[in-house]
Amino acid sequence: MPDAAKNEPVTSSREMTFDDPLAQFDLWLREAEASEPNDPNAAALATATASGAPSVRMVLAKRAGEERFCFFTNAESEKGRQLAENPRAALCFHWKSLRRQVRVEGSVTGLSEEASDDYFHSRSRGSQIGAAVSDQSRILLSREALEAKAHAFAEAHPGEIPRPAYWRGFCLHPERIEFWLNGPDRLHDRFLFTRDGERWQRSRLYP
Repeated sequence: MPDAAKNEPVTSSREMTFDDPLAQFDLWLREAEASEPNDPNAAALATATASGAPSVRMVLAKRAGEERFCFFTNAESEKGRQLAENPRAALCFHWKSLRRQVRVEGSVTGLSEEASDDYFHSRSRGSQIGAAVSDQSRILLSREALEAKAHAFAEAHPGEIPRPAYWRGFCLHPERIEFWLNGPDRLHDRFLFTRDGERWQRSRLYP
């Protein structure tokens, strides 16, 4: 993280409010929703190939039922292919206005067809069409070709847009959650929660 020694965090607490990291995350997310100008649920998603070659990109983390760290994508995209061969990932949320960060690591599984359908059809019609016509991560010859494909698809589907079989939801099941809080003179606060069966163990880390 960048040096922000002259900027105090937007909080008077140097401790976690909850012993449950999911409850703590929910609290920080609610506070971010009130302070961040755009997409407080945006996070960097890191995946890797079976051989360990990493890649990272921004996604919008969604909640599906009791699961907090879900995202939706084309399963044939780069991240989808990597998750198929190495179903582990990490998310990093950074709320600049609050000077806070949360890192989440764990295994990834696919969401149900029903959950994927529900979220797909909750999006705008334009977003559904965009997802349906995108051969995500593959080479595109021109912007005009993409727009023509979207226009043709929209005309061919005047009613409900069918969810493509390759467009689906994934959920990261947290095994490690780390909370970072900016401090003066780089004396930041870091709290690591590690899952131990059904319980969580909490440790304070050096910055």
